[in-house]
Formats: sequence, structure tokens, C-alpha cells
Amino acid sequence: MTDSTSTDGYTAEADVLAERYERIRFEDVHAAILHLLPATPCRAIDIGAGTGRDAAALAARGHAVTAVEPTAAMRAHGQRLHPGSGITWIDDGLPDLARVEGTFDLVMLTAVWMHLDAGERARGMARLAALLAPQGLAAMTLRHGPVPPGRRMFEVSGAETVALAAPHGLQAVLQAQRGDMHGREVTWTQLVLRRV
Repeated sequence: MTDSTSTDGYTAEADVLAERYERIRFEDVHAAILHLLPATPCRAIDIGAGTGRDAAALAARGHAVTAVEPTAAMRAHGQRLHPGSGITWIDDGLPDLARVEGTFDLVMLTAVWMHLDAGERARGMARLAALLAPQGLAAMTLRHGPVPPGRRMFEVSGAETVALAAPHGLQAVLQAQRGDMHGREVTWTQLVLRRV
């Protein structure tokens, strides 16, 4: 067992990452799933929200948004970059999300899941299922490729994630692949799960 955590590397690089994340639009990152997102206002939660780019885009679409970010430096950037957006910020993280209450119609996990080891993913999936309202959607992106120095990441596939979700009443409604928008040797699986 190591002392590494899912947030390793993010505090030291927060300033650089904030600029990088905000440079790319929500609509471009999530183009493959936009047609599945709720068209009417709903309760949404962005887990591992980083700088709040996705949370702010969801809030601008009329959703009531909770942004969960465990790294204080990233949370501070998000609050600075998206003031007045109506986002509720929470200092918490997977797999337990102990400070998050209630259920949500939409759960976003952008570039988060690969930071959890197998045991954490099992616990985290149970928690995600509990957070989803009936017919609620969980939209995830899974990273594939070299691990940056100082970060903690694990290779996780779409198939593994779908199999982990099934016993919790979550079914895949979309699975797509895309390249990296930052020009790295990285690919991404976009996955949308629905609670049935």
C-alpha cells in the first residue's frame, strides 16, 4: 500500500492546470454526450470539478449545480473564475463523498475515475448509484495513456466500468472514444450510465 492519493500532483500544478482546463470549452469536451444531457433544469453534481468549467456550463444551462473538488487550490481557482454562477462548492471526493447529500439527475465525472484504485472504484460506484435519482445519468470520461510524473492513475476500461455499474442498476447508454484535446498521447472513453 502506498501513501499516494487520487489528488497527488494537483496542488503544485493548479495554476497551470487552471489555464489549460479553461482553454477548452465544455461543448467541445462533451460533444458526444450533449444530446443526452437534461434539457430542462435539474439537480446536477460535478465530482472532481477542478476549475469548475463543466459546473459553470451546467449552471449556465439552468441547472442547480454542486461542484465537488478535494484540492483546495483547484477549488479556489474555480470560485475565482466562475463567481456569481450559483454553484455550490464542496470540499470532498470519491470514493465516499461523505459531505454530499441528496440525489441528482446528472452526475459528471470528467477525468476522475482513473485516479481511483480497484477497491476505491468498487466503493465509488456504489456511492454514485446512490446519488443518482431514478433515470438519472452519470457521464464519465476515462483517460488512457502515459501517467504524468507525480500523479496517481490506473488503467481502467469502459467495459470494466460498465460491468462494475451493472449490479447497481446502472446501464450504459453511450460509450464513445475520442482523442486528446491537449495534443498528448492520450485517448479518452466517454461513458454515460443511466439508473434504471
